[in-house]
Amino acid sequence: MIYLLLIIFVVILVPSLYKRYVPIKNVPCQKNEDHGLILLDIRAYNQKRDDINRDTLNIPYAYLKRFNKEIPHENIHVIASDKIEVNLGLRYLIGKGIKVTSYEISDCVCK
Repeated sequence: MIYLLLIIFVVILVPSLYKRYVPIKNVPCQKNEDHGLILLDIRAYNQKRDDINRDTLNIPYAYLKRFNKEIPHENIHVIASDKIEVNLGLRYLIGKGIKVTSYEISDCVCK
């Protein structure tokens, strides 16, 4: 009985941890240099700073499911506030067929 509960717990927990903490391969962390990319800012509305220009498409991660039709299927550069938000946002966007070419974390310097 204990083993069955442990197996059920692992089956439920592992996919959730994978989505949150395992980074996406082949999507580099880069600063935006405006090479014809569409900027998608998935930070929460209250976390935005003055460093955003008006050409940025602002859709917080919590609203991506509702507003995914407004995101063009072109090359996207994602701006997020932390690694978990990047992982979740990129997995969702790539799953919807949107081509994400790079991302950037607002408080972190890309390597």
